Amino acid sequence: MNIILGIDPGSRLTGYGVIRQQGSKFEYVASGCIRMTLGEMPDRLKQIFDGVSQIIEQTQPTVFAIEQVFMARNPDSALKLGQARGAAIVAAKVGGLDVYEYSARQVKQSVVGTGAADKTQVQHMVRTLLKLQANPQADAADALAVALCHGHTQQSLISMAGQASKTVRGRLR
Repeated sequence: MNIILGIDPGSRLTGYGVIRQQGSKFEYVASGCIRMTLGEMPDRLKQIFDGVSQIIEQTQPTVFAIEQVFMARNPDSALKLGQARGAAIVAAKVGGLDVYEYSARQVKQSVVGTGAADKTQVQHMVRTLLKLQANPQADAADALAVALCHGHTQQSLISMAGQASKTVRGRLR
């Protein structure tokens, strides 16, 4: 059984989502947002680090998945996003977790079936896959989608390894 913490990083709002995975089944554990107060970037980075550390302590995940930086139109925004990711990743490593990174396109493809999905489609599929009563807030839904993407990716790798093993065994006979 895996407990996966997914993070959708942001310098003002960082979404988090925690799911439990047992085989191909997923169960919702928790989600929400770390909201940064106004202040200088170093203060916001500390809030991200502290918030992610607290979530790790409370939910005891076994693995950490985070969305990769996409190249924004504004280089300053991309740098701030990269710093926010760094603060979250350091919290995960301090917490002893392995870190996995997925592009926004990979996450959308895994959860919705198309890498060009919009936020409302992601929210709807997260709600459906985790059997939630309502759509989670957009940033929390994105973080849950990152966690689901990691779970789906790991399931696919396990399945492919099993198929390769069957093929190898079949050739040895």
